[in-house]
Amino acid sequence: MRCITYAGETVTTTDDVAAVLVELTAALANRGKAESVDIPIMLDDGGGRSDAELVIGVGNDVLSVAEDWDGPQPDFSEAAERLQRMLDDLKPKAVAYTIPDGSDEVDPYGDFDDPSERP
Repeated sequence: MRCITYAGETVTTTDDVAAVLVELTAALANRGKAESVDIPIMLDDGGGRSDAELVIGVGNDVLSVAEDWDGPQPDFSEAAERLQRMLDDLKPKAVAYTIPDGSDEVDPYGDFDDPSERP
């Protein structure tokens, strides 16, 4: 379990949620963005599960610290996967290079090292 410190408050969540939350916060900050996210948390008074809403990204610091936890580990994997999808959506998409139809050449755009072969 991890203790998340945010805006002077602390909440407890699972290792997987905390790890993705920190990565997502950094990725958003690197892009100059901020997003609102919900994460599942465990209440300190033993009252069970709840949710916390945070604004993460640029201008919002998130600290994750290991915490001793005596109770059973909750299954917050669905939330971790949702945060991971948000992180994956921030990653650049690969663009495939295709040769135009009807071209028999390996490189239809010419050899750019040889100016005489440029189109």
